[in-house]
Amino acid sequence: MKLSAEVGEVESVDLAAPRLGEMLLADQKLSRNDLERALEVQRSMGGRLGRLLISLGLVSEIDVYSALSRQAGLPLVRQDAFPKEKPDTSRLNTSFLLANNLLPLGNAEDAESTPDFASVDPKSAALRDALRLVFGAAPRVFFGLESEISNQLNAWYVQESEPDGEVVADQFEASEFIEHLRDMASEAPIIQRVSHILSQAVAAQASDIHIETYEEKSVVRIRVDGELYPIDEIDNKDAPAVVSRIKILSQLDIAERRMPQDGRTKLRVHGKEMDSRVSTIPTMFGESVVMRLLEKNFDLLSLESLHFTPPTLKTMRQLLSVPHGIFLVTGPTGSGKSTTLYASMQELEGENLKILTVEDPVEYRLQWLNQVQVQPQIGLTFAKVLRSFLRQDPDVIMIGEMRDGETAEIAVQAALTGHLVMSTLHTNSALGAIVRLINMGVEPYLITASVIGVLAQRLVRKLCEECKAPLLPDQAQAAAASLGVAMEEGQTIYRSVGCPACRGTGYRGRLAVHELLVMTEDVKKVVLERGSSLGSGDGAYAGGNLLQDGATKVFKGLTTAEEVLRVARQND
Repeated sequence: MKLSAEVGEVESVDLAAPRLGEMLLADQKLSRNDLERALEVQRSMGGRLGRLLISLGLVSEIDVYSALSRQAGLPLVRQDAFPKEKPDTSRLNTSFLLANNLLPLGNAEDAESTPDFASVDPKSAALRDALRLVFGAAPRVFFGLESEISNQLNAWYVQESEPDGEVVADQFEASEFIEHLRDMASEAPIIQRVSHILSQAVAAQASDIHIETYEEKSVVRIRVDGELYPIDEIDNKDAPAVVSRIKILSQLDIAERRMPQDGRTKLRVHGKEMDSRVSTIPTMFGESVVMRLLEKNFDLLSLESLHFTPPTLKTMRQLLSVPHGIFLVTGPTGSGKSTTLYASMQELEGENLKILTVEDPVEYRLQWLNQVQVQPQIGLTFAKVLRSFLRQDPDVIMIGEMRDGETAEIAVQAALTGHLVMSTLHTNSALGAIVRLINMGVEPYLITASVIGVLAQRLVRKLCEECKAPLLPDQAQAAAASLGVAMEEGQTIYRSVGCPACRGTGYRGRLAVHELLVMTEDVKKVVLERGSSLGSGDGAYAGGNLLQDGATKVFKGLTTAEEVLRVARQND
């Protein structure tokens, strides 16, 4: 049923009456942050504040209508006070009652009697005028909850004429369950539970929060430095409410539990402002939720902070100063490619350049970037956005990911017509990116003409500074040999130990190991001759390949040989 009016009309009756938001704040039913968020949604989408607070799940329906009834000085009639039998409403059209969510509370037995009514908007002038025309005098109209009025009207006027009563009953049960979920998600225990989960994740510097529902219980796990750790268990009767609370924060549909959904929200935890990407999927026993936490700390997005070796950093900056060409960052999912691209764009003089990005989704919002998020459901694909980009007079184009041949061809055209194009590819090595482009259908001669460099990277765990310990000489020699390098006198290799500061893992934080392929004339010649049969020894690397770069960081005491071997031995 449509909620015809709510806060606006009621507040307009008495300008001196306290506003709904202030009343809910005073009753401690709503936080200041949630109120500001709802007002922001109201400014952008319109609608009544009370309705928005309910639909967003920030305040329960009973709390909103209790405040509205106090504000207007009218009683709130609950379901237990509704008539047990359907009143005689022959003087009123059923469609009028349904359209206005108007519930009769008594019989209109003769022309002289005027029954009472319950409505979601008792102060509506149009409603009172219509009733005055029917009864000759304005009847008493009280507040009622929209859900309770709708259910009762359906039971009296819709369900009885529905041939398939079981289907209607199922629909009512589903509706009541969703309302119950919404109420639970708005109550203090669930709000505190979600806040506690977020607080634990941020304190542990987690990158992701996973909420997974199994047959007997639900488990909360966080990903720290690439590894998953359980931090909480949730009773399955509370899990849907926890998931609903997260959906509400992310402006997702809590009634949709059968299809995947994606959303995002802004959080403030421990004084830190964060963006969170939220993904939900239906599983056998409930919904699985993953929240990717993105801290709004742009100081971290600098090339210096990403542990490039001096030769690699110098060459990176030379490549970024080239006015046109394609620069690619490659690696598997979760290897920090997007972070490196954003850090690279921070190196550019954005004030003097037109920088356009197309991403899925937009992870960080930076100044001087004109960022577009693809929406395949409406046909807004990477390729379609890129075609429009070329008419926007850009200097730099960033493509979140090259996923198909069409996108790759447009990127090549853009590079050949005077644009610097930056993008990512899912390959395991720098040379693998060249092979992937050829397999996508890009001719080798176009690759050599457009690609200026390819950076491959992996993330390895950093040694905990509190507890790392040097290896014995024999062990250190063996570790160096495993990396294919010889130890020099005075060099030290460390091992992981474990302490409370690093949760007993011996590692704390992550850093990247890199290999930067530079498209020299010799490399271009090999690409033209060998095509997709390129081998690992055909490249020219600014600071060595992944294994060599990792060895440099092992000797600096940043990580261990085991970590480097774990990620750097993978080949396409």
